[in-house]
Parts: sequence; structure tokens; C-alpha cells
Amino acid sequence: MMQVNTTMNAKQIAGQLAGQLTMIRMPGTELTAEMASFLREHHIRAVCLFRQNMVNAEQLKKLTADLRAVMGPEALIGIDQEGGAVVRATWVPQPPAAMSLGASDDVSLCRAVGAAVARGVKSLGFNWNFAPVLDLNNNVDNPVISERSFGADPQKAAALAFAWMDGSLAEGVACCVKHFPGHGDTNVDSHRDFPTVNKSRAELDLMELAPFQMAARRSLAAAPAMMTAHIVYPQLDAENPATMSKKILTGILRDEWDYQGVVITDGMDMHAIAGRYGVGNAAVKALVAGADMVMALGTTETQLETLAALSSAIESGQIETEQLQKKLARMAKLVHEYPCQQSAYPAALESADTVLMAKAWQRGLTPHDAPQAPVAGSKLRLVISADVVSDGVSEAGVPAEKVAAMLATVYDVEVITFTKESTFDWSSLPDDGRFVILASTIRLRYSAHARSTWKPDLHLVLWNPFMALDIDAPALITYGFATPALQAVADWCAGKVSADGRMPVANFYA
Repeated sequence: MMQVNTTMNAKQIAGQLAGQLTMIRMPGTELTAEMASFLREHHIRAVCLFRQNMVNAEQLKKLTADLRAVMGPEALIGIDQEGGAVVRATWVPQPPAAMSLGASDDVSLCRAVGAAVARGVKSLGFNWNFAPVLDLNNNVDNPVISERSFGADPQKAAALAFAWMDGSLAEGVACCVKHFPGHGDTNVDSHRDFPTVNKSRAELDLMELAPFQMAARRSLAAAPAMMTAHIVYPQLDAENPATMSKKILTGILRDEWDYQGVVITDGMDMHAIAGRYGVGNAAVKALVAGADMVMALGTTETQLETLAALSSAIESGQIETEQLQKKLARMAKLVHEYPCQQSAYPAALESADTVLMAKAWQRGLTPHDAPQAPVAGSKLRLVISADVVSDGVSEAGVPAEKVAAMLATVYDVEVITFTKESTFDWSSLPDDGRFVILASTIRLRYSAHARSTWKPDLHLVLWNPFMALDIDAPALITYGFATPALQAVADWCAGKVSADGRMPVANFYA
């Protein structure tokens, strides 16, 4: 594990240890002298990069190289490269969303995709990917998980996720399964408020907990890291969200399941935590509860507050020395097994991975209510949102003009955009015989107005698959809007491929 300088006093040692157990986000697209000084001064060993830190592959490789040079050989540089709409780096082959892979239900394909994702991010300088998602999608109204889940069946979803993870681990990139104990059956986004899952332990064991227990106890390769959920499970711990619950993180995960991997919190800047507890207090409570590392993704000020609180807790003994040493040992094991180093990505291999991803997106195409493509060359009207929006977790949706351009490779396309779906008057569309396609390019479900009055001939569901339930029309579901997903739609429209995926959520067909 990382060593401390024994000539320092207790306060200095505590400060150094606090930095080793904290992951931060950073501003900008280059490592400034000021930021480098911050990393050194506070002994930060882990940084998570987001789209705001990225311009292109060349810039990103330099940034990660500069971070490694400052943070040293035990650096952890993380990224959310799940697939679908939750990808940060778009200069490597784009993976399908987990639910797209769930729709194809192919373990070998999942393993190949996980390996390709790892090759891509490793070539950019990352050694830790916060994926795959183990949350079960057993609530069609979930505002934040949706297509990020492999499905609703614990055994099937876990098998696919573990294959994806094994592919990544084999390529030298650590995975982090999330969000323990399970974020699937919620209808509140924890970025904004506290979700509650009020189920008994027996119910949780059958559903939400099952994939995580399997991940902790796998005989071949347990998940090297696990991320906590900012969710209250009243029948497990009525007083604390899982991130700060000793009953859950230590009682269940460590003591019952004997999990030996790294436990990292979800972002502690999320309103469900920061708005109720304060980031410093919450960070201490999380480490005392059993987490090994806190994800301090707020501002420099909130990061300093976090570091100060952890330093004080370490110096005072609130975080016990024995537990502190175990945390440091787990972190050291992670980085020794998955060292931070940029690797080459040969052009031929990258090209093969691009073909693989395109095939994977196509395999996931899912029909709902027997959709039929109009004949090539037909005149059609595309109705689509004018805005490209993000839900705060995913990247922004696909622009209307990109969807129109895709359809224009097959059809004569007229485009009608709306700015507010809750007031768009479907009856205002011309009654001129054009085939009408609605393309859904946002995550938010449709309002009662749209549900009751919109009548397209075909619904292209390019993000949240459950939007197919909102509109009374045949639908083609892609689970995402990356370029290979749109190409798969174009190929389906042209009759080149079929849509054979099956939604891996049983109550979707209820």
C-alpha cells in the first residue's frame, strides 16, 4: 500500500491518508500547475474524468499521462463507460447499453463487448471503469436506471454483467459493479432526492441483493470493486442510506458475504447526500460504515471540506486504525492488479472492435407490437424533439438533424420538431398521406397529453425503452442513440437486418 512519511506529525499523516481514500473530479481539460499542486498537497490517488474534461483522444491521453506523472504509480483514473447513453469517451468504439445486450441475451457477446470497452478506455489512460450496472430493472418508472440495467431477472442479468466484467478484467481494466444494494426498483433519482426501497430482507435477497451477492462471492473472479447507492432500505436500516449504513456495508457486504474488494461511494455531491448531511460529515459516516473510498465530485471547496473531515476523523481515531489499514490494503491490491498505464490500440484491433459494437447494437434491436418499416423511398414525416437534453447522468441525446439524416438514407424525409411534448398538437400535422415516424430521443417518459393524443405510424425509441409503453403504436427499440445504433435502424428500415431482440423485463409485456 502507499507509504506515509514517518517524520510527519499525526495531523500531516492523517491528511495524507485522507487523500489516499478520496476520489475527486477536476475542472478543465488540462492539468494546470494549480491542480497538480492540489493533487500533490493532498496526496490524491484517484481522479474520475467526465465529458467536461475531454476534447479529443489526443488531449485525453495527455491529460491522463499528466495525472499519472503527478499521482504516481498507484494512481487510479476512473471513467463511467457503461455503454449506451452513459459513455464519456466517444473516440473509441461505442458500446451498446446494458439492456441492449440483455435483449440479445448472449453471454459471449457480453464478454466480447466488455473486453472491447476495456481496450478502448485503457488506450486513453484509464484503469478503472465504473461498470457494469447490476441494478435490476424491475420498475418501468425508474428515472435513472432504465436501459443501464441488463434486465429484471437476477440470474440472467448477473450472468450477462459478469461476462461483460470478465472481458474487461482480462484486458487489465478494473470494473466497479453498481449500485449496491440495488437501484432498480425506485422511481426517484438519487441525484436529486432520497429514493426508498421498502422491502423485507427476504424480498431483497430474491431480487435486488442477489446479483451483488453473486458478485461478492464469485469463486472465479469476484468483482474487484463495488459502488454504493444513496438509497434508504428501511427494513435493513431505517436511519441511514446504504452509503452510510454500517448494517449494510459492513453487516451484509463484509461480514455476511465476506466481500474483500474495494467499496467506493457514489458521488457524495449528489443532493440526496450533500443536501442532508454535508459532504464532510457524510464522507466520514461512509468510511466508518465500511466504504473504502469516497467519491468527492463537487467543487474544490467541497473537496477540501471532505478531506478536512476525513483527516480529522483519522487523527481522532473515529476511523479505527485497523479498519483504516484494511481500506488502504484493499486500495493497494486494486491498483497493483490493474495498474494505471496507457496501452496501444492497434488500428486493426480498433477496427475489429468497431465492427463488433455495430453487430452488438444490431443484435439488440427489439420490436414492440410488430413494427413494419415503410418501403424504401417512401415519403415520411419525422416528428422529434427539437432539444438535445441530458438527464445529468447520461450524455445529451441525439440531435434531430442526425436522426433525419439517418432516415434520409432510405426515405424522402420531412422533419417536424416540437419544443414541449406536453403541449404539442398532433392534430396539427398535415393529413397528406405521409408515413409518420415519432423518434423519442429523451429519457423522460411522455406526459398524459402525448400518451392520449399522439398517433404515429411507427415509434423509434432511441433512448428509454419504456417510452414504447407510452405511445399506442408499433415501436422499434434501440436502447440508445450512438452512431452504430442509428445505423442499425437504417439497416432495419432498408431491410438489411431484422429486429430479433427481446425486452429483458417481463412486466414490459404485461
